[in-house]
Amino acid sequence: MAQVRNYAKELDKIIAGMDKETLGKQRLLLHSCCAPCSSYVMECLREYFNLTVFYYNPNISEAEEYRKRAEEQKRLITEYNRQVELGCFEGMHSTDLARKIDVLEGEYEPSCFAKIAEGLEECPEGGERCFRCYRLRLEKTAETAAAQRFDYFTTTLSISPLKNAKKLNEIGEELAKKYGVAFLPSDFKKKDGYKRSVELSGQFGLYRQDYCGCVYSKAAKKQPVLAQ
Repeated sequence: MAQVRNYAKELDKIIAGMDKETLGKQRLLLHSCCAPCSSYVMECLREYFNLTVFYYNPNISEAEEYRKRAEEQKRLITEYNRQVELGCFEGMHSTDLARKIDVLEGEYEPSCFAKIAEGLEECPEGGERCFRCYRLRLEKTAETAAAQRFDYFTTTLSISPLKNAKKLNEIGEELAKKYGVAFLPSDFKKKDGYKRSVELSGQFGLYRQDYCGCVYSKAAKKQPVLAQ
């Protein structure tokens, strides 16, 4: 029987192996699906990496919804950076090792999502259409990370209990080989990561949407959804 990988422990091992020369200096491009999901991930990683959040989500079907989520992402990053400027981390699991976070917004390309979803309109949530969506967003992240000479790339998507962390990591590692930039393994829902993201959403009054963004998830949001 194949051994089940613990991606959270793999990330911990990478962090534990950092020395004074690398701590906080390696550049990480973090794909973010939204502010709530990124809240815990940024809190966790900003002490260890030179962090840039990459907001690229062509799966969001409505332009108004896309813009609302993008602006909320930027607002949260501004709040986190203010903490660093003031040296005040009240209510946070952070220390003075925390560093400021940059943000990079990709193009809004809903036609790209429509193309990869073609023929999979009836596919249930958590199936092949979602896997193609993972790849679409991760590939743009990997491509950008390689072009801008980042040391690592990864995504916040694994924080969701409804996202398939194994599939996300498999795709990430495949793209790492293609683009020549390391993929940072993760399963951010572990160690109460998802719970912490809910706490931080309340603390910062974040807009917390109830569907991932595409027309299919919006249609299914009132139906029972199995964990992906």
